[in-house]
Amino acid sequence: MSDKGTLSKHYSLTVIHTLKWYNIFMNYQAPRGTYDRLPQDSKAWEYVIRQFQSIVESYGYGEISTPMFEETELFIRSSGDTSDVVSKEMYTFTDKGDRSLTLKPEGTAGVVRAFNQHKIGAQGGIHRFWYFIPIFRYDRPQKGRCRQGHQVGLELLGSDSVYSDAEVIDITTKFYRALGIDNVTVFINSIGCENARKQYAEAILQHVATYLSTKDEEFNSKTRKNPLRLLDNKDPEIKELMKSAPKIDAYLSEHSKDRFNKLKQVLDTYGINYQVDSTLVRGLDYYNETVFEVTSDTIGAQSSLCGGGRYDNLVKQLGGPTTPSCGVAMGIERALLVMPEREYEQYNLDFFFVAATDSGMNKVIELSNKKRLKGYRCNFDLDFRNIKQQMKLAHRLNSKNVVIIGDDELTKSSVTVKNMENGDQLSISETEFLTNDVGAN
Repeated sequence: MSDKGTLSKHYSLTVIHTLKWYNIFMNYQAPRGTYDRLPQDSKAWEYVIRQFQSIVESYGYGEISTPMFEETELFIRSSGDTSDVVSKEMYTFTDKGDRSLTLKPEGTAGVVRAFNQHKIGAQGGIHRFWYFIPIFRYDRPQKGRCRQGHQVGLELLGSDSVYSDAEVIDITTKFYRALGIDNVTVFINSIGCENARKQYAEAILQHVATYLSTKDEEFNSKTRKNPLRLLDNKDPEIKELMKSAPKIDAYLSEHSKDRFNKLKQVLDTYGINYQVDSTLVRGLDYYNETVFEVTSDTIGAQSSLCGGGRYDNLVKQLGGPTTPSCGVAMGIERALLVMPEREYEQYNLDFFFVAATDSGMNKVIELSNKKRLKGYRCNFDLDFRNIKQQMKLAHRLNSKNVVIIGDDELTKSSVTVKNMENGDQLSISETEFLTNDVGAN
């Protein structure tokens, strides 16, 4: 082998060994914009989801679960190819069958796809669904906004009544109140029917014509496809320009105006405080008529907690029957940001079993399994250390009670139960322990 070849081989081996050495000491981190939910955080999450489920089920909503990824075309057709979600934020990949798939950036499209696929709307009627899902958007991570976030949401399919819009808004406000979040504002608007939006879009284009003449073709192309997007653009120059833009009210049909007025009356009946915001549009193309957003003044500039509205054409657009619908999706992370602090159940276990002798271990296994079958959280020291260490472990695992089993207990077919909060201790028979709630409260 030449000197050059020997040097090349030596260099390659050095790089490989260096990389192996580096990897030994490398501390892997969660990808940017994602995070780990640790056991101590789960109580708050459980509380939020439980509150939402309780409210929506009281209205007759049933849970629906759809895949974490869908065909990319589903989101392009539903959200619109000019939306930021589709053009900038989707996590899209090609699978081994050369199919383009996307991790879902929102929940509505998947629910509508399932609604159509399983012909749920074939018999007509109103259908109510709720879900808890992860969503994936490649965006700059912000306070309460992650690249893998989580949402609870609901979809009401089959009604074009303003009462269905009001129901969705009512559930949304009830959810935040149930979490103790009182300082929220509901903004509502009507963006009318398709014809009204076309006329309004032309008026917006005329208003920004001079501004567009200074921009590149890509920006002009996207703006011409959906001029209404300028209304919720965060660019300071555009925000200032849109302050003097025409309002959509002048382009609404009489039907849309009457509908919006009726909605306000129904919201008044519900006792919901709201504000009309004529600049409010939603970032996805499928909305029509009612749109709304809920904000909080406690999370800075990015004040939006959630948004939703009506999408009467989406089911048909994705291959199903004409089905007027509305819905909302609420970010869990953002709700947690504004929730007041509260105390959650602190105990991880109901019973920690302590074997005082070798012969006690079999009984520990037997009784702990029987209590688990009755719904109690139980554990014991798998390493069977001395009693003092077992008691320390019970304390570390935050158990409500300790159940001690030694030779004396085995002889009497009894157990000794110690309350870890107040130190009270009692001796009872195995039968009584297994059939009663002794020490579990």
